Amino acid sequence: MSSARPAAQNADSVPIVGDALTVSFIAAISTLAQVSGIALLLFPELGALSYDVFRRPDGAWAKAPVMLVATPFLTGFVGTLTVRNLAYGPLSVLITVMSAMVIIRVLRSPVAPAISAGLLPLTLGETGWWYAPLLLVGSGLLALSSMIWRRLRPLPAEAAPPDGHEIPPETLAEKDFAWLPFFAVFLAAGAYIGTEMGMRFLLCPPLAVVAFEMFAHRKKCAWAMRPLLVPVICCLSATAAFLLVAWLGVGPLAAALSVTCGVVLMRVFKLHFPPAITVGLLPFVMPHLDGRYPAAVTLGAVLLCLAFLLWRKTSAWSLARH
Repeated sequence: MSSARPAAQNADSVPIVGDALTVSFIAAISTLAQVSGIALLLFPELGALSYDVFRRPDGAWAKAPVMLVATPFLTGFVGTLTVRNLAYGPLSVLITVMSAMVIIRVLRSPVAPAISAGLLPLTLGETGWWYAPLLLVGSGLLALSSMIWRRLRPLPAEAAPPDGHEIPPETLAEKDFAWLPFFAVFLAAGAYIGTEMGMRFLLCPPLAVVAFEMFAHRKKCAWAMRPLLVPVICCLSATAAFLLVAWLGVGPLAAALSVTCGVVLMRVFKLHFPPAITVGLLPFVMPHLDGRYPAAVTLGAVLLCLAFLLWRKTSAWSLARH
């Protein structure tokens, strides 16, 4: 009995230490980006990935270090090909996101945030061939850190239960794609409205990941069960990030505080929503940040919420008829 208690305490400390490691990791990558002058070394999805990898050392992402590196690289390369050949708009967004989904399916990868890696260069208008190789730096360091942390953690954790934000290897092989038209319409509408309003970040890259998880994994995704919180958390995270960058610049302190804000928001709302961290890191790679960023992210999240609720109601009505 006495030996079990310290073991349980050590197990409980893993999430707390994981939060600290996430903040430290992002601060370190931000330092590297600042020193090198290459902002995209701080790939925003590293926030969500590191949060899960360090908090859940037996989760699907932490147990797949190769996929953690390979999947974003390949989707990022596709994103580069797209932005070099097509202007930003509904068609290019659909091609990029659907291509990323195909890559994930072919690789049987659990790393859903790789969708964001493909969409980011299109959103930023980044045409350089060096974008995809840059992703290897941050994701490679995260994979290495993950393997070290799995060996050094206080206690070998039990198998982590799925949170609905990781793609089980078999999920994209399922035959039920009734959600896909609604997902595609949301992407196309977000890209079109964002273009017309001059607010590309209305469909910010992490929002595509959020939408994919909600539509494809409705019964498993944590935020699909509480969709009304998505716009609230996205708004607060984007606003906090905008203020931090405006006050402190894009240095390690602001990045660390932005990650901390995302973690606090998840605690306050009691919702496992790692994209909150990604939304908070996007301003660190945006060439021109202004006050429209929080508004754009919020509008996009509201549009997603409405699209998802409509699809859920339509699905329920269809099932009731049969």
